[in-house]
Amino acid sequence: MKIRINIDCTPEEARAFLGLPDVKPMQDSLMAEMTERMTKNLEAMDAETLIKTWLPAGLEGWQQMQKIFWSHVAGAGQEGQEEKK
Repeated sequence: MKIRINIDCTPEEARAFLGLPDVKPMQDSLMAEMTERMTKNLEAMDAETLIKTWLPAGLEGWQQMQKIFWSHVAGAGQEGQEEKK
């Protein structure tokens, strides 16, 4: 035997009937705070700020890599000349 009961009610009505708390005000508050934080973070992510933050470290790394590369190239060239002598 199967019994089927269909209840037609809104989520708010079901929540009140079951005695569950209404969390909508808390969700609205959290969403407003998240929106505010994201807006502040997006302001800090403008192109000029990002370039100032990332570029000095990036250039320094490239310069170090070039120095290492050229020192190895120069060292390999000197070794080749020493072998010919």
